Amino acid sequence: MKTDQVKAIVTGGVSGLGFATARRLVDDGARVVMLDINDEKGAEAVSQLGDASSYINTDVRSEDSVSQAVADAAERMGGLNVAVNCAGVIGAARTLGRDGPMPLEFFSNTIQINLVGSFNVAKAAAAVMQGNEPTEQNERGVIINTASVAAYEGQIGQAAYSASKGGIVGMTLPIARELARFGIRMCSIAPGIFWTPMVDGMKPEIQESLSASIPYPSRLGRPEEYADTCCYIINNNYVNGTTIRVDGAVRMAPK
Repeated sequence: MKTDQVKAIVTGGVSGLGFATARRLVDDGARVVMLDINDEKGAEAVSQLGDASSYINTDVRSEDSVSQAVADAAERMGGLNVAVNCAGVIGAARTLGRDGPMPLEFFSNTIQINLVGSFNVAKAAAAVMQGNEPTEQNERGVIINTASVAAYEGQIGQAAYSASKGGIVGMTLPIARELARFGIRMCSIAPGIFWTPMVDGMKPEIQESLSASIPYPSRLGRPEEYADTCCYIINNNYVNGTTIRVDGAVRMAPK
């Protein structure tokens, strides 16, 4: 699929990896609707990206909110053929910590946003994409989810986060197989340690320590590199049902 033919939704689209992806797509000639819950940042993002972009307040945990947002986005753009899921939370809590067992609400909320939210958007997007006219390669759409290297090497305190991202990796192939008959592809990206707003707030020595832990290149990933990977998946019709690690060969230590 050529990027200038893309009509995309990007969840978590007003900051971090999501905004970098939205910007890259718009720069390449696509139309993008950013789905997020921060109206102030949403307005700012649209002002930066221009008329090819728009924003819809969306709670990815809600089936009704997502269904309405996807329908509205498709109407605004005159269609929908790409969905990128970047909405997510990190957080850290031990299964059994100093204050006792992890509150179940913490675990459940992480799963609801990261995993259930991604599935919620994917199924709603696929329902719209199935009605698209196929491309020359018989393709109707592409769905990209954001996993994490924590899906494979979760650290201490990441039980909830790793479970949510491991679920994303686990559902990628079966959904890709299910959607194949519609000409819709499903892939996931597993970023390593990326430069995000959370990292901005860390002390310089912690930032340097994180960079030094990455074999090569010994630096944090740039959001633009995540966006590059999204565009690679969109443009390469033969990439399907897989999770691509983008991590500088890092393998996370226990803590």
